[in-house]
Formats: sequence, structure tokens, C-alpha cells
Amino acid sequence: MDCRNDPRFQGIEPFESKIWLSSPTMHGEEQKWVNEAIETNWVSTVGRNIDEIERMTAELIGRKYAVALSSGTAALHLAIKLVGEKLYGQPKVGHGTLEGKKVFASDMTFDATDNPIAYEGGEAVFIDTEYDTWNMDPIALEKAFELYPEVRLIVVAHLYGTPGKMDEIKAIADRHGALIVEDAAESFLGTYKGIQTGCFGEVSIFSWNGNKLITGSSGGMLLTDELEWANKARKWSTQSREDAAWYQHEELGYNYRMSNIIAGIVRGQLPYAKEHKAQKKAIYERYKKGLRDLPVRMNPYREESEPNFWLSCLMIDSHAMCQQVRGEKESLYVTESGKSCPTEILAALTFFHVEGRPIWKPMHMQPIYQMNAFVTKNGNGRAQSNAYIASNRIDVGADIFHRGVCLPSDNKMTEEQQDVVIDIIHRCFE
Repeated sequence: MDCRNDPRFQGIEPFESKIWLSSPTMHGEEQKWVNEAIETNWVSTVGRNIDEIERMTAELIGRKYAVALSSGTAALHLAIKLVGEKLYGQPKVGHGTLEGKKVFASDMTFDATDNPIAYEGGEAVFIDTEYDTWNMDPIALEKAFELYPEVRLIVVAHLYGTPGKMDEIKAIADRHGALIVEDAAESFLGTYKGIQTGCFGEVSIFSWNGNKLITGSSGGMLLTDELEWANKARKWSTQSREDAAWYQHEELGYNYRMSNIIAGIVRGQLPYAKEHKAQKKAIYERYKKGLRDLPVRMNPYREESEPNFWLSCLMIDSHAMCQQVRGEKESLYVTESGKSCPTEILAALTFFHVEGRPIWKPMHMQPIYQMNAFVTKNGNGRAQSNAYIASNRIDVGADIFHRGVCLPSDNKMTEEQQDVVIDIIHRCFE
């Protein structure tokens, strides 16, 4: 989109420096702990930084044990492997703990939430999203147990930092004898009824990726209240080496342990996590106020929840959507007065050197998972997966993807810069 000749955007100049969706924010203390690791020569997967961030995270969240790993995805893989082994026993080498088993999983999320199910040989059954929180719909989850009563594992994510309805989801899991792996990668310091996310799964995880609330540049954390599971995750993450004088291996292992240098960055970031959350909340509130006269709504949360406001998002009202068509990799739209669409908004932001993104494309719409089952609150939704425009909103995740936009939420963005972003969005609807 070239806005230079579009009269709607006259008077706005592209930013000289790009406004990012969510970039790392460093404070200086990170360098102190990284330097200590280098100066003491503890630069690999053992060291005081690792020990400290495990202690600090467990204490902050309210779990007994935390295990520092190389990524949130690694943490999810080991979390799913732990629960799979508890449910189905230790597999033979070359076979996953979920071999041939179905697993209920969040549908509207990044694929890292659900890919580890496949790593372990399982088959994800995707549970539709709800409008209230943009998270797993408890009604659809209950319907899924009617269709697949044998399922014993649920993998649930908290989208964009907003907690799901965990009381309802846990009650359903308990009724059906299922266990929960909680993907809290995006929701560090978010709370549900006063309880931190990361406390609701038998095993839970966080991510320290570069765009998260705090970062280690990479890295993740596994949390559990079971000492045996914490010890097993540490062992698996260092190639499952046995306690012997030589390299002894009796089960499959992985190179998943966090380095002491990455841990040094996280150690320097942790004291600023609450400050980052407050900054993200202020950004959300400014968008909410600045866009209140447009036919859009911000990503919602319920009053019993306190998100961490990692990403601010909007969803365009149905009547204000201009025509938009998306293929697998490209999209088209038709400009209409008084209307807009995600494709137009993102194109305009890009022209002015502002980063936005589409909402996560639901997993059931991804080519890699096109044969997996998908359950809505009305039952098996796979046959009508494109029916989100219908009046009964059978496919909520597809509808949110169709009408939603992730807005720049970088906590270094100034109020003046955010005002320009808000102005650009307004002009898209002229």
C-alpha cells in the first residue's frame, strides 16, 4: 500500500525509526549478570544465574519448582512429555508418550503450543475459541469430551496475556479425569481470580523470547509442584545422562537446558517485570480511549482477570468490515468509505514504518493440521470451518482472525508515537 497519493493520509510522515510490535527492553543490570558468568567462566548450562532465576520465578509465581530451559517450546515439549508419561507410561525409544492418543488443544494460538503434541506422537483435537477472552471455550471443551471421552490431556494457552476461564476448564478436566498442561508463554504476571497464570496446570510454562514481557533473548521456564517431575525435566534437558562416571544413557534425552548467559539476561530482567506490565497496560488503555469512537473493540478480558497486556489488539465490528479475501500467503481488500479491514490497517501501518500483525491464524485452518478434528460449542466444526460469517458464529477463532489486528505494543513507544498510530487507524475508516 502506497499512502503517498491517498488523501486520507496527507500530513502524516513515516517514522524515521520503526515502531515495533514488542521489542526487548534492556535496563543495564542484564550486563552485570552476563559479565559475572563470563568472568567466572560459568557460561554453559550450569551456574548461579540459572539457580537464581529458577528460585526467583518459582517464588514470584507461587510454584514449588521451576526449571530453566532453552525456549518456551522446549519447556512445552518436556511438560507434555511429563504428563504423557504419567498418563500412558514410558514409551519405547523412538515412540512418543502420546503415540496414537488424542489431546485437546487451544486452537487460536502460535503453533508452538500444539506442535509438541505431534513431537510425542499425539493427535491434537482443536477446541474453538470464545469471544469473552479469545481463549479456549469451556462449552466447546465439554462438547469435545462428549465426542472423544477417552481423552486425558488438555493443552491450554492464555492468548496475548489474557487468562482463560481456568475455573471452568479445570472443573471440566477434573470431571473427565484429564490433566492440564498450561501454556502461559504470553501471560507472565497475568492473574485469574488473584492467582498467577502458571499455577493452573499440572505442568506450566513461560517463554523468555525476545518479544515477551521480559526476555532472555531466548529461553523458557517449566513450572511444577512435583519434585520428581522437576528433576526428570532437568535430566531430560541435558541428554538424560545418568549418574555415572561415564556417559550412561537409559532413556531419550534432549539438549534443552538454558545457558548461564541467557539466564543472566533473565536475572537482570525479572526485577522490571511489573514495571513492564504497567507500561503495557497504559498502552492498552490509551488505545481503548483513542479508538473508542471507531467501530472496533479491544481484545477483551473479564473482570476476574488481570492480563499482563502483552499485546494490545482490536477487532473490527462486522458491519464496518470492507471486503477482504485471504489466501494461504496473500490477501486482497477493497477500500470502502467508513469501513476498513485488517489487511488495510496493516498495510497502512507498514507504510509508516509501524509493525502490526494479524491475529494468530487458528490451528484448524493451518495446512499442516487440516486433517485434525476441530470442535466448536455446537459440535464437530471441521465441516463448516469457513462458516464464521454465519449468524450463529459457529467458528469463533476464524472470525477473530478475519476481523482482528495486533497493534504495536512496544513499551518504549511514546504517547506521541502512539497518538500517530491511532490517527493512522482512524484514517483507514474515512
